[in-house]
Amino acid sequence: MKTERRKLDHIKICLTEEVETGYSGLEDVMLIHQAIPEIDFSEIDSSVYFGKKKLSFPFLIASITGGHEETERINENIAIAVEETGIGMGVGSQRAGLENEKVVKTFSIVREKAPKAFIYANIGAPQIIKDLEIVDKVIEMIDADAVAIHLNYLQEAIQNEGDKNAKGCLEAIKEVCKSVKVPVIVKETGAGISKEVAIRLREAGVFAIDVGGKGGTSFSIVEAYRSEDEILREVGFDFANWGIPTAFSIVDCAKILPTIATGGIRSGLDIAKSLALGAKIASSALPFLVSANISASAVKNRIQRFMRGFKTAMFLTNCRKAEDLERRPLFVSGKLAEWLRFREIDLKSFCEGRK
Repeated sequence: MKTERRKLDHIKICLTEEVETGYSGLEDVMLIHQAIPEIDFSEIDSSVYFGKKKLSFPFLIASITGGHEETERINENIAIAVEETGIGMGVGSQRAGLENEKVVKTFSIVREKAPKAFIYANIGAPQIIKDLEIVDKVIEMIDADAVAIHLNYLQEAIQNEGDKNAKGCLEAIKEVCKSVKVPVIVKETGAGISKEVAIRLREAGVFAIDVGGKGGTSFSIVEAYRSEDEILREVGFDFANWGIPTAFSIVDCAKILPTIATGGIRSGLDIAKSLALGAKIASSALPFLVSANISASAVKNRIQRFMRGFKTAMFLTNCRKAEDLERRPLFVSGKLAEWLRFREIDLKSFCEGRK
């Protein structure tokens, strides 16, 4: 029951408190406007394949929730909208569904309402370290197309009840990659993934990385609001800005493994910038939680806004296909430019086109 209660706490805090950190690094990216695009907007093809599923544009609604009876409606609304708009989604950590069969429906409702959509299962690294067999169970629970193993050690460190033993994490991921029948995604939850970790994940057999960078929701802040321990609460706020900004992580990871840009993605323009930096697709959670708390129609409207914004960015950069964005010139400034120099990446060459 503690896990179920925590799920509801997270939702309420995200809906009522300021939990975003700002600065994803995408602020330092400018796509260069093409005043004469020489293409017909109606002929733009924004679709991409991710795994074996086709997405209407390169976007997923990131893992949000599940595990408490009050979260079923949220996942249902998201799933309906995702199915109708031709994108994909993840579910929140399925640990609660493993602990209590009564809340399995809060997760399985997703496949029921989105039979054709790309859907990924989700379980935490601390859980697979203890029991590798649970991965097959969470995949089966929602008939998933892929499984995400989430890295949330910042969050665990701030939780009074958090699991702070990370020994054996990489080996467990490697074993999962060998044993499961669907692609394995490793995702961070707000603190980003570095090049050094990405290389280790590639060697472990991971299919893709979801960078989950700094710039969106901070679970350090969320746990600080939850905590009744004064010291942990203060430490949670101390670490509010901890992590690698999303754009920095994209630059680090995109040449190593297929990369999902998550963390502060708040518009179709942000998606376009992410793809220009090298990401294959992008995802976002918090804006869609707000919409899903209202209705499936509200979620659909927000998805359509993101899609129209993405296609507008494609049009104004003369891109007929989504993958063309990675070949377009861009201007990088500020801290992101400093990160490129730190990583010994030639700034001029990078901005002239990543492929």
